[in-house]
Amino acid sequence: QVNFVESGGGWAQPGGSLKLSCTASTSLNLHSMGWYRQVPGKQRELVATITSQYSTNYDLDIKDRFTISRGKTKNTVYLQMNDLRLEDTAVYVCNAVVLDRYRNDYWGQGTQVTVSL
Repeated sequence: QVNFVESGGGWAQPGGSLKLSCTASTSLNLHSMGWYRQVPGKQRELVATITSQYSTNYDLDIKDRFTISRGKTKNTVYLQMNDLRLEDTAVYVCNAVVLDRYRNDYWGQGTQVTVSL
């Protein structure tokens, strides 16, 4: 089991910025971490991921506005969100992929990001 400490959600005006932080409770066999987001009535969608080798993957709609990065240890990941839009409002959920014999995905509780006037 992997536990998470997520922070940084909150409110911003359109065009504003927020930075999310997530620390997983382990770095053992940690392949990648990332952020997904979910709004009521819709499927959870990828925002960005970063592997232990620093390879990144972004949703095309946010790639030029959001930046994912790792902390000093590979079990911490940040998401810098700039030029926020109303449609970025969602619960942002931290994800960790652990690879040992199998792939295991672990999910945080999520942090609310609200963009409004």
